[in-house]
Amino acid sequence: MYCTGADYRLTLFITGASLRSARAVANARAFCDDELGIYELEVVDLYEAPGRASEHQVVAAPTLIRNKPQPIRRVIGDMSDRRRLSKAIKI
Repeated sequence: MYCTGADYRLTLFITGASLRSARAVANARAFCDDELGIYELEVVDLYEAPGRASEHQVVAAPTLIRNKPQPIRRVIGDMSDRRRLSKAIKI
């Protein structure tokens, strides 16, 4: 679910239309749908917006950043490990 009054605001950084990027997007969306309730997920392709990487200090992709609630948390990888995602993202 996507909503401006979201409890969670996340940004997923990917690199192009690769299989790894597609898998990360699908896994992140499935996790958010199943676990977070009301959330906002922005997907940023670093090939299309390379400046966003330095802005958010992203050094590897795919990277998922939880912007809200604070503190900021990061997960790197294809987002297939739900337990790891849950520990890093859920409050």
